Amino acid sequence: MPTTRAQRATAAVAAGAAATVLAPAFVGPAAPTKLNAVTSAPAPVAASAPASGVGAGASILGAGAAALAATAAVRPNKRCAKKDKVVRLATATEVDVDTECINAIRFLAVDAVNKANSGHPGAPMGQAPIGYLLFAEEMQYNPEDPKWVNRDRFVLSSGHGCMLQYSLLHLAGYDSVSIDDIKQFRQWGSKTPGHPENFETDGIEVTTGPLGMGISNAVGLAAAEAHLAAVYNKPGMELIDHYTYTIAGDGCMQEGISHEACAYAGHLGLGKLIAFYDDNGITIDGHTDLSFTEDVGKRFEAYGWQVLEVSEGNTDVDAIRKAIKEAKACTDKPTLIKVKTTIGFGSPNKADSHDAHGAPLGADEAEATRKQLGWNYGEFEVPDQVYDTFRKHAKAGSEKQAAWNKMFKEYQEKEPELAAQFKRAVMDRKLPENWADCLPKVTPEDKGKATRLHSQDCLNAIANVLPEFMGGSADLAPSNMTLMKCTGDFLKDSYSERNMRFGIREFGMGAVSNALSLDKTGIIPYCATFTIFTDYMRGAIRIAALSQAGSIFVTTHDSIAVGEDGPTHQPIETLPSLRLIPDLTVMRPADGNETAGAYKYAVERSKNESRPTMMAFSRQAVDNLPNSSIENTMKGAYEVIECEKPELILTIGTGSEVGLCVDAAKKLDGQVRVVSMPSCEVFRASWLWWAVVDSHVAQPDSYKSKLLPADVPKMSVEAEAEPEDRSIFGNW
Repeated sequence: MPTTRAQRATAAVAAGAAATVLAPAFVGPAAPTKLNAVTSAPAPVAASAPASGVGAGASILGAGAAALAATAAVRPNKRCAKKDKVVRLATATEVDVDTECINAIRFLAVDAVNKANSGHPGAPMGQAPIGYLLFAEEMQYNPEDPKWVNRDRFVLSSGHGCMLQYSLLHLAGYDSVSIDDIKQFRQWGSKTPGHPENFETDGIEVTTGPLGMGISNAVGLAAAEAHLAAVYNKPGMELIDHYTYTIAGDGCMQEGISHEACAYAGHLGLGKLIAFYDDNGITIDGHTDLSFTEDVGKRFEAYGWQVLEVSEGNTDVDAIRKAIKEAKACTDKPTLIKVKTTIGFGSPNKADSHDAHGAPLGADEAEATRKQLGWNYGEFEVPDQVYDTFRKHAKAGSEKQAAWNKMFKEYQEKEPELAAQFKRAVMDRKLPENWADCLPKVTPEDKGKATRLHSQDCLNAIANVLPEFMGGSADLAPSNMTLMKCTGDFLKDSYSERNMRFGIREFGMGAVSNALSLDKTGIIPYCATFTIFTDYMRGAIRIAALSQAGSIFVTTHDSIAVGEDGPTHQPIETLPSLRLIPDLTVMRPADGNETAGAYKYAVERSKNESRPTMMAFSRQAVDNLPNSSIENTMKGAYEVIECEKPELILTIGTGSEVGLCVDAAKKLDGQVRVVSMPSCEVFRASWLWWAVVDSHVAQPDSYKSKLLPADVPKMSVEAEAEPEDRSIFGNW
C-alpha cells in the first residue's frame, strides 16, 4: 500500500508467519502493495519463527513473526458460506504508516468496547481504512477550532460504530476526546457516549444512531455548503469550499429515510457530498441476504449519483484513495463509494459474523486478533508515529484556517456589505437588531383569517430581513402557505435561492432541515407539512430536540376542522403527543398577533439557542382576540378576557378553540376569565431554567399562580380526542 506521506516505520522482515488458516481452500485476489499474495490451506496450519529486529516505534509483529492478516469471508453464495468461513492471510514484508494507523484505530475500538463490556467493535474494525484516509489525508479541519466555518464535515451514519469516530478525533488531537475519555466509553457522564452526540463532544457534527438519519443529515450539510458558497463566494475568494463525507452501513441503506434524502441529493446534484457505503453484509440478525438483496449501487445511480466501488476495502488503501479522487473530480453529482469490508476484520473467530456486530470481542478474542494483525501493543497503547501522522495533517488544517482568515480580511475590504452580513449571520450567528419589527400586527377590528395565512405574512416578512432564513414544504407549499416571494427555488442551478422543494418526503425533509441548523453557519431552517403528517417525520423531530437543532417545523390544518378531507387528515392525538417530546416547544397560535409572537419565539430560539419549535396553524378563519400581542404570546399564556376574581377560568385554550371559549364566556353567568395558552412549554418553564439556557424571559411563579389560581376551577379546551370517561370534566 504505497502512501504519499513519508514512511516513518522501520521495515520488519518476517522470518515466518504465525497464523491459523481455516478450510476450505481458496485463492484470493492479489494483495495490495507491500503485502504478499493471499494464501490459503485446506486444513489449519500454524508456523512461527524468530523475528528479526525492528527499529524503535515500528510495529513488532507477533512472537518474532511479522504477520498482517486480511480476514474476510468469501461468499459466492452467501447462504452456503455462513458455515464455511475462509480466513485469508497476508504476510507483511514491511510495516508502513498506513497499516500502523489503521490498526491503531481498530484496537482503540476493540479495547474501549471490551472495557465497557458493551458496544459495537465490528464496524470500526472494517471501516478503519476509510476513517484513516479521511482524517489523516483528505479532510480539512482544525482541532483547535472545531466550528471553523470552512471545515470539512464528517458524519458517521452508522452511529453504533462510534468508536471509529472517537478514535479518529482522539488521534487527530481534539481536546474533546482524550485517551481517558476513550477508556470511559459508554459510561455515565462521559464524552464518549454509546452513539455520537454533537452537543456532548466537539468534533461531532450531528447526533446519529437511528440508522439512515446520518446520511440524510449529510445531505443537509452539503446543501448548506452549496447555498452559502453560491451566496458569498467571489472569484479568488471562496469563503465556503468544503466537502461533506459520511459513512453509512447496510442498515442505513435499508431505512426509508435514506431513500428520501438521497433521492433529493441526487436531484440537487450536490457534488461535494461523498458517501461511503460500508458494504459488510452483516446486521444483527445475521447475513443481510436474509432480507436485503437489492443492488444499492443501481439504486443510487437511479437517484442521479456517481457510484464507485472498492472491492477490497480491508487492505487496499490505494483503491480507496483513488475512489476519493474520482469522487472529487465529479462536481455535478454526489458520489457513493461502495466499499466491500469485513465486519470485525482481523478477528479469527468472529469476523464476518453478527458476533462482531453488537458485543465485545472479549479478552481472548482480542488477544487472538492482536496476533492475527501483528499488533504487539497493549490495551489503549498507540505508537508515537500514529499520533505524528494524524497531528501533522491536523496542523495542515490549522494552517489552512490561517490562510482562510487572511483571505477573509481581503474579502472584507473588497466586499464590505457581504462581509458584514457573513460575519453577523454565519460567523457570529446573531440576529440583526430590531429584526422583529418586521412582524405584522393586527387589532380585534381587523378581519379574521386562518392562522396559516397569518403565518404566510410572517414568513414573508422575515424572509425580507433575514437572508439566512430558508426552507420549504413537502409538496404542500400552496396549502401550507410557506413559499417566500422574495427568493426563487433552491435547485441544482440556483443554489443561492432559498425556497427548498423537498417533494413528498417528510422524514427526509426533517433530517435535512436539522442539518441546516447543525451546520453551525447561522442558517435558520424551516420545513412544512400538514400537522397530521408530522407522524411521518416524528423521528427527525425527536432528534431535533435531542441534538439541539434549531429547526422550525411549520404545520397547518391543525385540527378536525380540515373538514371534508376526513379522518386520515385530522390530527386528533397529534399535538398532545408532540408536547411529550422533551425540549420541543409546541406553539399553537389563536390569531394574527399570536402567530407573529410564535415566529419571533421560533426564530430567536433557532438562531440564539439552536433549539426546535413546532407550530400548528389553522385552515379555517379565526377572529383576532382582545389583549393578544407578540409580548403576551412570549409569556406562553395570558388573559384574553380579564376578570379580577374569576369563579371559572375557561380554557386554558389554544389555537382556534380560544375564540370558541370567548363566545362561551359571553353566554355564561358569573365571573369568567378566558386564558389563551399558545404554548404550555413556554408558560410552565421555570424562571431559573429559562434564565440560564434561553434568551427569552420566562414568567415568574407569581405570574403563573395569579393567572391560574389553584383554588379556581379551570377547563382546558382543545380539539383533540374525546374521552370515553366524561367524568374528568367534573360538573363543568
